[in-house]
Amino acid sequence: MATGLSKTDAKNPRIHFDIYAIFEGSQELYFGHEVQVNVNLVETVKLKIKDDLSSEPRSIEKCYISPTKRKGVERRCLIWSPVATGELLGDKQDCGIPKTCAKPECPICAVYGGLEPGKKTLIGRVTHGGGVAVQEMFAVEKQRAMHPAIISNNLSKKEEKPIPFKREYNQPGILYPVSNHALSITDNEFAAVAYAFLDSLPRIGSGNPKGIAIAESPDDSQPLLVVDRYLVPKRKRPVISPAITNPEDAIAAFNRLAKKSGDTSNYIQEQHFERWIGDAALEKLQEYSSNFVNAVLQQQ
Repeated sequence: MATGLSKTDAKNPRIHFDIYAIFEGSQELYFGHEVQVNVNLVETVKLKIKDDLSSEPRSIEKCYISPTKRKGVERRCLIWSPVATGELLGDKQDCGIPKTCAKPECPICAVYGGLEPGKKTLIGRVTHGGGVAVQEMFAVEKQRAMHPAIISNNLSKKEEKPIPFKREYNQPGILYPVSNHALSITDNEFAAVAYAFLDSLPRIGSGNPKGIAIAESPDDSQPLLVVDRYLVPKRKRPVISPAITNPEDAIAAFNRLAKKSGDTSNYIQEQHFERWIGDAALEKLQEYSSNFVNAVLQQQ
């Protein structure tokens, strides 16, 4: 079989799913990028924007959550999730990092892909996008002491004294528009994606502190979250332009793209297309997550 995937039936069809969200950093965060001498740098992107039609383009730098790093955190959340047998899911499936099992029946590799070098490859069907911060805020460099375990108290040893290092941090309050896209997966398979997406939120980051939250709209306290389930890609995709630097403009754009003018419901159903918005989207992801726990993690 060309794809390596088994055939499904009408009761468990393959469809497409999208998750769109705006994350907010509730604390300073370090997202690893490069290391200079005694300095850990966060990942940033550079772009040119025009403040208005008459102005000349100017260069700006924004903090960045790498989609590949988010994907790695989500995969680890599945690998380390506890199973009713007392094992971790990765141990039960004999699937980890970098040694993935690449089996189509594995709830981890089935959606995130896997590789056994020289033997087999299973292409992942979940892709991650976005991550460019909204605000034009530079990372802030802070002094950090060397870990006490590394400091040597033996003065007789002719070793170099440990040198304190500096680390850059993304500052609190920055907004990060992100997206996850699942291609041709079943509802049962998407349950693992929903679980990993929600479970990864307090664990995102390269070092400590960790954790990020789904931002809320200041107008109605609804989470800035959209979930699409479809065969036909309809409606506008709530993807925020990296050129936007004002948080209010970003939130307004997200809400405008999520709904048509005149829409009042947070659930939209059209032929071959469904969309959940705000609290309805969060509840839908939590419902799928519960299905994953019941169908996979609670099985003996």
